[in-house]
Amino acid sequence: MTPLGGVTCEICGERMREGHSASENQICPACQESRPHFAKAAAYGAYDDGLRDLIHLLKYERVVPAAVVLGRMLSEAIQKLGPAADSILVVPVPLHRSKRRERGFNQAELIVRAALKNCAFRSDLGVDVLERTRLTVSQIGLTRPQRVENIRGAFRVRHADKVAGRKVLLVDDVLTTGTTASECARILRKAGAEEVWVATVARTLKESGFESGRFRPEGAALGEASMKIARAS
Repeated sequence: MTPLGGVTCEICGERMREGHSASENQICPACQESRPHFAKAAAYGAYDDGLRDLIHLLKYERVVPAAVVLGRMLSEAIQKLGPAADSILVVPVPLHRSKRRERGFNQAELIVRAALKNCAFRSDLGVDVLERTRLTVSQIGLTRPQRVENIRGAFRVRHADKVAGRKVLLVDDVLTTGTTASECARILRKAGAEEVWVATVARTLKESGFESGRFRPEGAALGEASMKIARAS
């Protein structure tokens, strides 16, 4: 579980193609084609191997202490963004109420609560600012236009007075295509947010072969991640 290396897109954090020079244009083709509604995104590491297992331990096995370790990683992603505002509104991406009831918690909220203990800037945690108003189908396998349509209208701002004129840090566990983060940023900006940044623990990378661990025995993978929690905590 190591931090992302190499040259990444200065907007979405996607890894640039192999051989891309730091002196070249630092905006990936996807962001050049259609800019997201957030100003910049950063992640700690690639959604692969041990980091993927650790996130799954929290989300699906409900191993809550994993949030402490993931929070430390998220704090490093936040530091990459270099927030310099006097006070930042921190907003976790919400789950739909039925999903939260099933899981028992919102993993993004648990992780960011742990992360903020390691951050020096002043912040307000707005866990009730965003609401997910409807369930959406999985984004896997959808084209970019289909992903945008699938997620559009799935969120609303509950407290526009908390958002207006503020710099907002949107946080989640994983950034996959960026469509969800962009939609959340769109409605936050519509509600008056001055600027929206995005920080996640992990992100999928087109150039990283992030699915290389797909066929690892699940029990072995989760066991390894459990030992990592014990060592890190």
